[in-house]
Amino acid sequence: MGERSATYREVFGVREFRFLFLAYLLSLIGDELVRVALAVLVFESTDSPFLAAATFGISYAPWVLGGPVLSTLADRLRRRSVLVGSDLARGVLVACLAIPGLPLWLMLTMLFAASLLAPPFESARSALMPDVLEGDRYAVGTSVTGISSQVAQVLGFVGGGVLVLTISARGALLVDAATFFLSAALVRWGVEDRPVADEPAGASISLWRDTVAGLRVLTRNKMLLRIVALLWVGQLFVTAPEGVAVPFVAEFGLGPIGVGVFLAANPVGLIIGGVVIGRLCPPDLREKLTYPLALFSVVPLILVGLIDNFAVVLVLLALSGFGASYLIPLNVSFVRAVPAAYRGRAFGVAVSGLYACQGLAIVGAGTAAEWMSASAVVTWSGLLGLLTLLLLGMARMRGPLVAESERSGTIE
Repeated sequence: MGERSATYREVFGVREFRFLFLAYLLSLIGDELVRVALAVLVFESTDSPFLAAATFGISYAPWVLGGPVLSTLADRLRRRSVLVGSDLARGVLVACLAIPGLPLWLMLTMLFAASLLAPPFESARSALMPDVLEGDRYAVGTSVTGISSQVAQVLGFVGGGVLVLTISARGALLVDAATFFLSAALVRWGVEDRPVADEPAGASISLWRDTVAGLRVLTRNKMLLRIVALLWVGQLFVTAPEGVAVPFVAEFGLGPIGVGVFLAANPVGLIIGGVVIGRLCPPDLREKLTYPLALFSVVPLILVGLIDNFAVVLVLLALSGFGASYLIPLNVSFVRAVPAAYRGRAFGVAVSGLYACQGLAIVGAGTAAEWMSASAVVTWSGLLGLLTLLLLGMARMRGPLVAESERSGTIE
């Protein structure tokens, strides 16, 4: 009989996870709050939609530009220290953004600096999770964290707008700073201070060489490459519809509310998938469903561009989000395949590539919409995604997703 699936009660019964979970949600909400508040503040100061959009987008750039390097800190330093230090520094920077009269260039520089602290924080948290949750608790913990992060993002965006409306953009920034300080306190007093993971003899102490070593962990292991490729390719095509949300909804004669509902459909499906796949499926079945779910995540997109009913479109997008829950077992496979000493760097590279793919998908879809209808863009995204994933599946047939040697945490 296969391993029993862990329960939410068992996961939240782990004291360290409760503190780490709350700290992560607070930091995530703080990230979204600062984006909204500062974008509004910049727009009020400059009356420029472009600068407001640039302010919103600049906070994502550090993952692509510095994610692989900065995530190395999660392996070189004590991970609890990285979490606490990152949040304290972000809290200070965000609080300083509320100072009246700051020039725009300084505000953007400080925002960029605060955003640079997201990669080491997220890499340290991801690397620490397998130490806090053992066995199937890790998979279920990853599932509930992913579900909650979707909710936290919505709360961050909506809460940012409400705070700006009620207490001004600068007041909202001070609230943002408080979320980071509280997150740091939760980690400091609720998470064990573990030593740095042992590295192989002769390991480098150079940040750059450590980054290269982290890249080699991925590039020299075929199974890890397949896992990362499935992550990047699947999300590349699933994210593409976001780039044409406005023109797509306009084809149905709907406005901003329709855009919001359109964008929310995929996360709703992902939340449902997180519960079904992450909690209700036993571990063995969950792992077997990884590739079929990845295929299922792009198939509904093919139909989206062929349907002339907005309600049906929303259902299809939700089904696509449900398929995207393949990320849960894929995450577990990834952790099994990476040695603990390289876990932070490996997560940093994987997430940086993910952000790059998502950004490329959004820009690419928007560009393609200049030449064809938005609905056609979505359909082509599904078709190209299905073709690419099938090609990846042909490579996958040469071996299991996770080799036996990788299940024990070794790298060939």
